[in-house]
This record gives sequence, C-alpha cells and structure tokens, in this order.
Amino acid sequence: MALKCGIVGLPNVGKSTLFNCLSSAKAQSANFPFCTIEPNVGVITVPDERLSKLEELVNPQRVLPTTVEIVDIAGLVKGASKGEGLGNKFLGNIRETDAIIHVLRCFENENITHVDETINPVRDKETVDIELQLKDLETVEGRIAKVEKQARTGNDPEAKRLFRILTTYKDVLMQGKSARTVEVDAVDAKTVEGLQLLTNKPILYVCNVDEPAVIKGNKYVDALKEAIKDETAEMLMIAAATEADIAELDDYDERQMFLDDLGLTESGVNKLIKTAYKLLQLETYFTAGVKEVRAWTYPKGYKAPQAAGVIHTDFEKGFIRAEVIQYNDFVSLGSELACKEAGKMAVEGKEYLVQDGDIMHFRFNV
Repeated sequence: MALKCGIVGLPNVGKSTLFNCLSSAKAQSANFPFCTIEPNVGVITVPDERLSKLEELVNPQRVLPTTVEIVDIAGLVKGASKGEGLGNKFLGNIRETDAIIHVLRCFENENITHVDETINPVRDKETVDIELQLKDLETVEGRIAKVEKQARTGNDPEAKRLFRILTTYKDVLMQGKSARTVEVDAVDAKTVEGLQLLTNKPILYVCNVDEPAVIKGNKYVDALKEAIKDETAEMLMIAAATEADIAELDDYDERQMFLDDLGLTESGVNKLIKTAYKLLQLETYFTAGVKEVRAWTYPKGYKAPQAAGVIHTDFEKGFIRAEVIQYNDFVSLGSELACKEAGKMAVEGKEYLVQDGDIMHFRFNV
C-alpha cells in the first residue's frame, strides 16, 4: 500500500535519530536546526509475530513481511504557515502523508540545544499545532470564498452542504482546535478528505525521553498526556538515543539482553511501527504455501474482492470466492490440510469482510 506516516516536530527533538532507528536509510543527525531539509523516506518492515509462527509451521522457500513508509520531514519553526524557515516545503511534505508522528522532546540535556532554550513539550506541541491550523484555516477560507455566493443565492444543495461543512471547520480552527476534533458523518468525511487538511490527519505523539523515563515517564510526559486528553490521538514513549544503541546491535540475542536490562519486552521502535500501521487504519492478511509465506496490507473494512486486488487487479476483477482460515485455527491445527479436514476452512463470497490475521486463498477467473 502506498500509505505513509510523516515524522514531524520542532528542530532538534530527535526526529532524524528516530528515523535512523526505523530505517536502514541514514538521515543526517546533528545538533543544529534544519539539519534535515529534504524529506528522507524509509520503507519499514512491520514486525509481526504471526508471520514468524507461520514460517515455522509451513517452512516456505521465502517469507515476505508487509511494510509501511515513514518520512522524516524538516523541522518546523514559528511562522511556517507564512513561509518562515522551511515552512512551505515542510507543510507541503506533511500534506503528502496519510498520518503524522509528532516527536516531542521530553528530556533534559544541556549539551543538546532547544530552539526555544527550555524544555516544554506542551508549548512545542502548540507551536506546531498553530502553524498547521493556520494553514488549514487558509485552505478552508479559500474554499469558502469560492462556494459562498452559490450556497447563499443558488439552489445547489451540494454547494449548500459544502458551505455548511467548511463553516463548521472554520469555526473550530478559529478556536485554536484541530480539524480532527470535528465530528462528521461518513458522507461529510469523504468531502473533507479532498481538502487535505493537515490537522485532520490521524496523529501519534511520540515522547522522546531519556533512558530512566522510558517505562514510567516523567513530568514532561505527564504534562503532555494531560494536554492531549481530549484529542483522538495515540501517545508513545521512546528513548531515541537508547533505540539508536539497540539498532547498532546485529545479534538478536544481544538486543534481547539489552531490552531485558531495561525491563522492556520489545523495542520502542517495534511499538512505534505497529502503532503507525494501526494509525493508518491498516490490517494484514496472509497467504501461506511452500513457495512463499507473505503478509499483505489492506485498509480496514475491505471485503474479499478488494483484498484480492491487493495481490493483483485481475484477482479482484475475476473474483469467484475466497478460502479463509482463521490464524488461531491454523496455528492450533498446524496446517492447511488439517484445517480443511477439521472443517475450519470457510468458503466466502464477495460480501465477506476480511479480518486481521486471516489466511486466504483466492479463486478467480479472468
């Protein structure tokens, strides 16, 4: 799937360090603003324990995990909505992403400068929010100017509906709130998608903490948690510097020992990738055979023909049926044949809603 998350934040909060942990691409990381100018793009493997279990059971010739794109975007400054710093480029890069990972500095270190000199993640969040909201307000007001006359004087119900939606969003943005706080029905939501509002994108706040705070947090994390309590948003704590040390270890056992010493069951990077995947409203189904065990990404809510189309458009066009085994049944019984003999292979038609973890085989004819 060509969906991607953009890593954003003020300069010098750890965005590029985090990106380097996520991706084999090495973004430049240094102690000065605007170190990242052009966005770096990494195709990141999504960790999935289910894929490893299927590999163990099927013993295929190859295994292909699913991926998600992560984009490291230049640091933002006050006035970006008016073109300050790298503002226009920054905002344009965000517009091209499907979800936002907002990195906030939640640690003290006198050797690492902060653009505002003091550590205050709530203030930093608001700085970014304001710039994105101002840009969205500019977008909304521009559309209102085009549709208002027609909505007020004409008999076009679509123009009236669009004007109503735009006015609602303008009111919310004028209050200093993000577009994602507006509750709309499915039809209006589809209309709003076309506006590509920056603050309407799903968001994950990543608190970049020091190692002692990675489990219990600190006062900065607590303050941010309070600030976002009314938002529909995820929050995660990561010690980017520590994750960078873990990423340098090639041996799996060494990584696990490092995590055990920290009292962690999995790395923050793995948690971040999984959360980003969820943020994009993505799920996974599997195909499992001796030649290949593979994870396939699909948007949540896909029916069987659409999911088949992820493999190839011909699969969707000529869809006949899907043979489906639930992951837990496959694991407990050990093979496709055993599931078939136990009556655990379902034959599903065009209206079947694909479930995360389904093991699927499609029948089609073009």
